Amino acid sequence: MSEWFAQAGHGVRFEWGPVGAGLLAREAACLVVVDVLSFTTSVTVAVEAGTHVFPYRWRDETAEAFAGEVGARLAVGRSKATEAYPWSLSPAALRRAPFTPRLVLPSPNGSTIAAAAGGGPVIAGSLRNAGAVGRRLVGCGWGTPERPVLVVASGERWPDGSLRPALEDLLGAGAVISALRRAGRGGLSPEAALAATAFAHTSDLTATVADCASARELRASGYEDDIALASELDASTTVPVLIDGAFVA
Repeated sequence: MSEWFAQAGHGVRFEWGPVGAGLLAREAACLVVVDVLSFTTSVTVAVEAGTHVFPYRWRDETAEAFAGEVGARLAVGRSKATEAYPWSLSPAALRRAPFTPRLVLPSPNGSTIAAAAGGGPVIAGSLRNAGAVGRRLVGCGWGTPERPVLVVASGERWPDGSLRPALEDLLGAGAVISALRRAGRGGLSPEAALAATAFAHTSDLTATVADCASARELRASGYEDDIALASELDASTTVPVLIDGAFVA
C-alpha cells in the first residue's frame, strides 16, 4: 500500500479513529489522542487530581484482571457507578469521587489510539487543556516536518462497529492544532488546517458541543454535567502524558 495517506512533509497532521492512528502514528514524533466525550476529558480530570490513569481497550473480565495486576481501581460504565464505587468514564463523576492513586479507564477508541503509538510519546488532549497541550508540544520541539505531531480525533462507533466521525472530537482536535499554530508552528497538513478552521469559526463552542449528537446521547441518559465540564475551553493546564502504561501529569 502506498503512503499517500501519511500527510508526509507536514509538521502537524490530523486523522480520525483507531485505524487512522495505526496507519499514521509510526511516522509521528508524538501522538495526541482527542476524545472529548469523554475519555481524554476524564483522563485530564483524573490526572489533575494526581491519579495515574491506565488506558485499557476492553471493558470485560480482562479489564478487572489488568486492574489487579497494576494495583488500580477499575472504572465502570457510567450507569454502573454507585455511591460506594463512583469511578467511571464520567469526568464529572471522577471529579466528585474520592481520590484513588491508580485507575484503569477502559475505552475502545481512546485506549486503542493511545496504543497505536507503539511506545512513542502519547498525550491526552481535549477542549479543557488544548492550549496547554499545544505549548507542551512546541516546548518539546514537536510539530515540525522532521518531528511531526499527529492529532487523532477518536470519533464514535456506529452499531456495526464502523467509525462515526464526532463533531466534538473534530473541535477538540482543532483546538489543539490552533494552539500549536498560535505557539508558532506552521506546516499544517490540509486535514489539520481544516480541523483548526472548524474550531476557529465555531462562534459558540459551548452551545455547539451541547447540541451535537454525542451530547444528546449523554443528556438523554442524564449526564448533562459531563457535557458542561468537557466544553470548558482551556480550563486546565494539565497535560497527561502516557509513561510506562499510565497517563501522568
